[in-house]
Amino acid sequence: MSLDRLREEIDSIDARLVELLKQRAACVHQVGEIKKSAGAPTFVPERECALIEKILKLNNDVLPEKSILSIWRQIVSCSFHLEGNMRIGYLGPEGTWSHQAALSRFGDSVELVPYATFDHVFSAVERGEVNYGVIPLENSTHGSVVQAMDMFAHTTLRICAQVHQAVQHCLMANIPSSEIRTIYSHPQVLGQCSQWLQANYPHADQIPTASTTAAARMALEKTEEGAAALGSPLAARLHGLGVLAEHVQDVATNTTRFVVIGTQTTKPSGHDRTTICFTVPNKSGSLVDVLEHFRTHGINIFCLDSRPGRDRAWEYLFYIDVEGHEAQEPLRSCLSELKEQCPVLKVLGSYPEK
Repeated sequence: MSLDRLREEIDSIDARLVELLKQRAACVHQVGEIKKSAGAPTFVPERECALIEKILKLNNDVLPEKSILSIWRQIVSCSFHLEGNMRIGYLGPEGTWSHQAALSRFGDSVELVPYATFDHVFSAVERGEVNYGVIPLENSTHGSVVQAMDMFAHTTLRICAQVHQAVQHCLMANIPSSEIRTIYSHPQVLGQCSQWLQANYPHADQIPTASTTAAARMALEKTEEGAAALGSPLAARLHGLGVLAEHVQDVATNTTRFVVIGTQTTKPSGHDRTTICFTVPNKSGSLVDVLEHFRTHGINIFCLDSRPGRDRAWEYLFYIDVEGHEAQEPLRSCLSELKEQCPVLKVLGSYPEK
């Protein structure tokens, strides 16, 4: 087949694709009207999980998985817009990894609203100022984000979904590498790049900032003072900074797990994770006794962490992520047993693992 004929065929396929997208949009609009009348949420993570699994099976490994997921993310994002304007709060400002996680989960067709602190994100969702919030909860290199964990102890919001965001930092500045005297970034980022910094800039001052975007601004404002920043390529692009080095994180697989917080309860998807907060009686072996329930029921534990309680000194809240959904067996029975044993037991949310 000639090049001209192939191009004609592609044009014809494109026209059919657009027509199919228009037909899909008409169906989505009707779905949105039904959801509104029923008071149902626009964002349905378990439905998205099933949709993605179906799309990947239909693809049959012909197109790169990353590409087809990106295409469908934007199609679903358009659906959110058609069903009604969706507002998503995230830990800002623009250009942070939280911003990128929100884009990754909700696409470009929703309204993304930056907030300065975790408390502001939670409050905005609680007030209904935004529909959902996106916050970092755990990093594969540096563990739990304690500020976020502390917020969950005193909120009625639930975890509805999660986002795994690959975190690949870069060194950005508008000066040559040899002139760098100070490097700005968020404390977690400085920690995630500590070995690289020691090997490449052992004499540069490391200054913590509230966010990687704030670090980029400092690098721009203090260029003449030898300033640089560590952060995302998006932050460099937004602030007009040159990228001097890429992938400077110490661990190549560095990933942050973000969660979507909201007021709804996500239904089972078949591949779920549940996050639980609990306390134990102040006696020997109490924590072991609690964990034994999960072993007895054959429930896999993904992670366990603790934070000091706010009400009494030397009391601790334990946070645990386990396999399964709170509404399904065997986790449902396990939680029922734990209610009798734990002074405080709070399910923070069950949501798709994928």
